[in-house]
Amino acid sequence: MSIVRLQGVHREVGDFVILDHVDAAIAAGDRIGLVGPNGAGKTTLLRLVAGVDEPDEGAVHRKRALSIAMLSQEAHVDSAFIESPSLRLAVRSGARRLEELERTLRQIEHEGRVTEPEYESLQHEFAVKDGYSLDQRVEEALSGLGFERADWDRSPTNLSGGEQTRAALARLLLSDPELLLLDEPTNHLDLGALEWLEEHLGRRHGSLIVASHDRAFLDATVTRVWELRDRRLTPFRGGYAAYARQREERDIRADEDAEDRAGQITRERELVQLYRHQRKYSKMHEHEARLEALQPLEKRRSDARLKLPTEALAGGAPARSYESVVRAEGLVVGYLAPTAAPTAAPTAASSQTAVARVPWLELRRGDRIGIVGPNGAGKTTLLRTIGGDLPPLDGALDIGRNVQLSYLAQLRDAPIPGATVLDALLDEMPLTAAAARSHLARFLFRGDDVFKEVTALSGGERSRLELALLFLLPANLLLLDEPTNHLDIPAREALEAFMATTDATLLVVSHDRRLLEKVCNSLWVVDDGLAVPFDGGYRAWRAAVADGWTVRAAAEREAVRLHGGQSRETGARRPGGAVGTSSPKAAARTKRAVASSPGSSGRGGRLGAPATRDASDGSVSADSAHFAVSGPADQARSAGLAVSTGSVSTRPRPEKLSKDAYRRRKAQIEEELAVLNARKHRLESALLDPGVHGNFVELRRVSGDLATVDEALAAAEESWLEMEEAAP
Repeated sequence: MSIVRLQGVHREVGDFVILDHVDAAIAAGDRIGLVGPNGAGKTTLLRLVAGVDEPDEGAVHRKRALSIAMLSQEAHVDSAFIESPSLRLAVRSGARRLEELERTLRQIEHEGRVTEPEYESLQHEFAVKDGYSLDQRVEEALSGLGFERADWDRSPTNLSGGEQTRAALARLLLSDPELLLLDEPTNHLDLGALEWLEEHLGRRHGSLIVASHDRAFLDATVTRVWELRDRRLTPFRGGYAAYARQREERDIRADEDAEDRAGQITRERELVQLYRHQRKYSKMHEHEARLEALQPLEKRRSDARLKLPTEALAGGAPARSYESVVRAEGLVVGYLAPTAAPTAAPTAASSQTAVARVPWLELRRGDRIGIVGPNGAGKTTLLRTIGGDLPPLDGALDIGRNVQLSYLAQLRDAPIPGATVLDALLDEMPLTAAAARSHLARFLFRGDDVFKEVTALSGGERSRLELALLFLLPANLLLLDEPTNHLDIPAREALEAFMATTDATLLVVSHDRRLLEKVCNSLWVVDDGLAVPFDGGYRAWRAAVADGWTVRAAAEREAVRLHGGQSRETGARRPGGAVGTSSPKAAARTKRAVASSPGSSGRGGRLGAPATRDASDGSVSADSAHFAVSGPADQARSAGLAVSTGSVSTRPRPEKLSKDAYRRRKAQIEEELAVLNARKHRLESALLDPGVHGNFVELRRVSGDLATVDEALAAAEESWLEMEEAAP
């Protein structure tokens, strides 16, 4: 039985038709995903179903007394929510009927009327609606959506916009309506909150419509898909993956049918002309009738898709960076508190807010690494520190030589120069109007779209403009902070395809699980005040977490393995190897220090943070060998580090070996190098074997072994260099 039915629904805004005579029905228990490009009308349809708006033509029929609740993309919380004394009570007010029953039951008990039938009836309703576990469900929703227990007593007025949206979602879930409408509910959720919401929605018995660009979320929560495209609605069975297959098959069939129909029409026209020339008028009229009956099928228009350039607009392809692109050792990332004298270099510990500590991380050329962790753990802070937006508080950060860096920031509320989209591009780089418009067209700014005011752009348009600005200058290191935010599914897929094929090294902060799984070959996990690497993709990490893996435990295990259980002070030198994983591949990572040169400069926080900064503020100093990112001098001294001209040296000179120890060590390393080189030669020969190329499993094994041998060789060469420095 339908609880909502749309009949001939037509909706226009000005002269633009958004929905063109849409027919659809929602049954009890339906779980529907609403998909379509930005601007297709998803939010409009949800508002019509909820009764917030009315159609220009047609009707929306709802079951009598149907309870509907809707979460907008940016929640507009009501006065009852804002005026609540605490976040817990604001969320609890979502269960309005249960709170009314609770007050009524207490009043009846106070009046001593517990033997009356009314009390028994109300108590039964309260029990059926699970009222006795209401407080437990409130706490579960708050914890699941990422609120710490310390936040539960905060006033809702002190919450940020994203926190208010999450709180509004928790309140909505407590109301438990018959029909729940969610418009982009994953926008402000981290990975843990996403998984909790998926589990919660899976337990609901009511109907659900969710508009989302998160493909993994749709696959986990819906059993049907409604597609809005070309102002019409088309239903599909199954989750998003099933919809994508059906959509592709339908498009292929539609194109084939259109071509067949066009061929039939051409043949009938030729026959009409033939019989006219032969004066066989009866035959001619017969084929004219057939031609009149054949209506041409309109071939499906190709959807406008994002086309990311393979080369930057200026400068062509980037330079090739050295093997080690970024290396952090004993790094502390955070913020410097504002001081009364901004020009003075802060030295007191009280002027700093540390967010996360990085015992050891290394990014190598060609790596595609995803940075994951809960909201507020320090993912963006770490990325901004690497990008040069924030000075490090302590420790060392090496940027490799020939690194050309571009940074896409998450904070899209920062102003962009220029009144229009075209102005914004021309302010960044002097170009001809034709070249600028051609570049913008790749990012779907066509025709009059280039004259849109920047301040009036939607979230998706703003994201596309940021990407257009990112690709102005060549870069071999891309720092991307939530790059898929506000992008629709076709744009996300185009960005994923680019990221999977680019030669640039990638460091990506994202909550998009599909992107993490398809693009990133390893992760940096930021949590509990630490940042450590994980040698594996998203699914492997979640499986490890389910088995008890934690950031702190992994760091402690690695410390025991590397240092025999002895603790090291922040900023002290750590041997090479990966913190947080015990795999041989990660342990073989080289700790080679490379000389560095400034990266390409550009617009601060977007196009390219310069690799060289003023050493007086505790950031980066450059010399002929390498540059190290340093904290304040007094902190360096307290950590037992050598301090020189504004930089902290974290690589002490090795102690000299005795002649016998030197000979033994040299022979051991040279033997290891010989074995590894022979092994590498055999594997490279195997790659040339046609039998290996024809066997995917064998090719993957050989390629993996070769990568492991290359890393082991790099580590052995580093050991040889260190041994030479310690020669007697």
